[in-house]
Amino acid sequence: MRKNIWRAYGLAVLLGSAATAQQQPAPADNPLAGTAQGDVSVTIYNNDVALVQDIRSLSLPNGRVRQSFPDVSASIRPETVSLTVPDAAIVEQNFDYDLLSPSSLMEKAVGETITLVRTNPATGAETRDRAKVLAVNGGVVIEVGGHVEVLRDDGLPVRAIFDRVPDALRARPTLSVTLASTRAGSRPETLSYLSRGLGWSADYVALFDDKSGKVDVQGWVTLKNTSGTTFGNARTLLVAGEVGSADDDGNGSYAPRRRRMTTTRPGTESSAREQLGDFYLYPLAERTTIADKQTKQVSFLDAKGVAASAGYRFENGWLGSSDEPRSAQSVLRFSNSGAASLGDALPAGVVRVYVRDARGQPQFTGENRIEHTPQGSTIALPTGDAFDVKVQPTTVLRTRQGDSRWRTAMRYTLTNARARPVTVELLQGGLDWGDVRVVADSAKGERRDAGTLAWQILVPANGSATVTATFDTRY
Repeated sequence: MRKNIWRAYGLAVLLGSAATAQQQPAPADNPLAGTAQGDVSVTIYNNDVALVQDIRSLSLPNGRVRQSFPDVSASIRPETVSLTVPDAAIVEQNFDYDLLSPSSLMEKAVGETITLVRTNPATGAETRDRAKVLAVNGGVVIEVGGHVEVLRDDGLPVRAIFDRVPDALRARPTLSVTLASTRAGSRPETLSYLSRGLGWSADYVALFDDKSGKVDVQGWVTLKNTSGTTFGNARTLLVAGEVGSADDDGNGSYAPRRRRMTTTRPGTESSAREQLGDFYLYPLAERTTIADKQTKQVSFLDAKGVAASAGYRFENGWLGSSDEPRSAQSVLRFSNSGAASLGDALPAGVVRVYVRDARGQPQFTGENRIEHTPQGSTIALPTGDAFDVKVQPTTVLRTRQGDSRWRTAMRYTLTNARARPVTVELLQGGLDWGDVRVVADSAKGERRDAGTLAWQILVPANGSATVTATFDTRY
């Protein structure tokens, strides 16, 4: 509603002299100027929750006093506030989030008298009228000169002058607390609360050298602040992991699997990185200002010469047949183990892969997402569909064996148009029916899990290979 009012009525808003006590805004190039924050620490988690801790110095009298804490997060969760003040007890706390704006000023002025200044565009002459604001419901209704009028968008410049700022409006998000102090004097206080609107994610750049079998991996933390508040010169700690929240919907809604899934064989190496319970911590090396409506990137990983290899993968669904050959997936494989020269636990994020062309220029070849990955894991990252490596799966024969079993013969034709041999990881899925038997296969496969049989097939340069398998199943 507020936006509609000021879109329809092009009113300029001025405050009378009674409002001059409002704090002046900070200069645009100095987000720290004018802030009431103290020593700020921000711990940011992955699921839109952050812990803010702010240590300020208070000068309190003896007895009951109302104390305001401006510059808290506009996305604060008031029920999570914890305030520690030596020799003082909390009686009551309120979060004042009705912020000062042209719309809120007009809405709070209902029943009050304001001054309207109209300017004649032809002569520049101004006329002033005292007007009582009757209603602000999709428009502004006023009583002026003994009659009721609706402010209309007629193109004439109009200014609304308010005598004062209503007590209920705040220039900045403010927490108001009533304290019972047992002594007078200055003392530090610690304000802690949870906030939404602060988040982080990890992004990785991987530069792969196929000839040497090495990849350089650089990790970036991307911070985003949409909380409505700037946190100046803050100690910043990032937590990799999904902390539990009572706000989780838990509806169990189905999310379709991505077409190209990154597969990870979990590692068992202990990382030297600091942990908090079951979560890994990624502290920023230096204090930083997290400005509102800002995206900030900070490097947290720079690993050179990590052992890696390029390969191909093709996954076929149960009874999957194709009239035409289909592309295998291009896959980059590497490990984050210490022996592989990476040696770190990796927070979830997107890995973007680059390969140098014949002129030595890095070129983007694809991207995919990894989940939180313990140290020592082996990662198979699909980056796109191969141009030269194809697979054609065919259901050759399917016959019933008695009342409840079926015999299914499959053939997989793999082709390679490259000038060098390639290895394709061929996966047959959908085998989790229970009591699935492999009657025969032309190459020895490995049961990857309850539903998947895997073959590692070497396809010669400019050649082809064929794999056959016969399955005995209930369905």
